[in-house]
This record gives sequence, C-alpha cells and structure tokens, in this order.
Amino acid sequence: MPELVFFSGTMDCGKSTLALQIGHNRSARGLQGVIFTRDDRAGEGKLSSRLGLVTDAVEAEEGMDLYAHIVDRVSRGGRVDYVIVDEAQFLAPDQIDQLARVVDDLKLDVFAFGITTDFRTKLFPGSQRLIELADRIEALQVEALCWCGARATHNARTVDGEMVVEGAQVVVGDVNRQAGEVGYEVLCRRHHCRRMTAETARAGALSPDVLPVSSV
Repeated sequence: MPELVFFSGTMDCGKSTLALQIGHNRSARGLQGVIFTRDDRAGEGKLSSRLGLVTDAVEAEEGMDLYAHIVDRVSRGGRVDYVIVDEAQFLAPDQIDQLARVVDDLKLDVFAFGITTDFRTKLFPGSQRLIELADRIEALQVEALCWCGARATHNARTVDGEMVVEGAQVVVGDVNRQAGEVGYEVLCRRHHCRRMTAETARAGALSPDVLPVSSV
C-alpha cells in the first residue's frame, strides 16, 4: 500500500543524503519520481547533501499546488512512480494535505524529509501537519552530536556564534557560515537551554578563573 512517510531528525543527521539515496535506488530500478524541495542550501530547484551530492528538483514555492503539479505532469504523458520531498518543514499545512492526497488518490509513495522544530523549539507548521497525517514517522538513525559530544536534539540559530531565540521562523543559513551571517548549530537540550554554542563554550574555556588559585 502507498504511504506518506515522514523522515525526521535534527540538522546534520543525513536527511538529504537519505532522500538522494532513495531516489537513486528507485531510478536504478527504472522508476521515475518527482523531487520537491524548498530553500535548499545549493539554491533554487536543487536537492543537496552536506556530503557534496546534488540533483535537480522542483522548487515547492509558496502557494504551489503539489497535487496539481503531479496530475499535470501525468496528464502530459509523464511518468511518476514516487514522490520525494526534502525540507518538508518549510511547506504550508495545505501543501502537506496535497501530499496526502497524492498517496490516497494517485496511489503513489511520498517520502518527506524535514526537521520537526525550529530554533525556538517550536514545531514547524509543515512538520506538525506531517506528524498529524503521516502513515509512518521514521526518526533518522544517524545521530548528530552537540559540541560537548552528547546527542544533539535541538537546532539553534546563531549570529557571530551567539545563539538567538527571536526572529522569523524561516531564515536560510547553514552550519558553514561566514562571520556576521546567520548560521545554525545542533545542540543537546542542556546546552540549548543554556544558550551555549561551540563558540561561546570555547570563549568561556579561555576566560580566566573567577577566583584566583594560589598555593598555600
């Protein structure tokens, strides 16, 4: 039976790599799919992983009807055997409804990949709707690590290495940021709550002791 499957995890856990692998495995068997993405780090209409792999994709723009796009492609003689959606957290809830309709009406598997919560630990609307509608939710098995070595469970937004907790929910950035630019970092819950990034932890480690230490 066709399924709507939501693969979720933090940044750096291999979501885009798995999306590319699923597409590769199916295309190697002669299947043809549609790949949607939104705000990928490689630019518009691209699906890329941090390992350097990249492929063409359809940019799922705001207001785009994903169901209608697939129906139109099929009506023009195109073949669609499956659908892959990366950065699914950026989609609107009604676009997630459209993906569910692709499964139910067109009998196609839909594989959606995304992070569940934003830098404020709040659910993305797209991810929330996927949790509500998905036939199956899969947590990625590759564990991203906080700078302290613990399992990373939260996504943090940084500016100049300083963690911020206010601002628009969606601001495109990357972990490979330049100074002064918006960046993102994965943290364990403890260090996310303390707003302690790798850079601020390093600065703290280099600071002098608060109390002087002297020998007796």
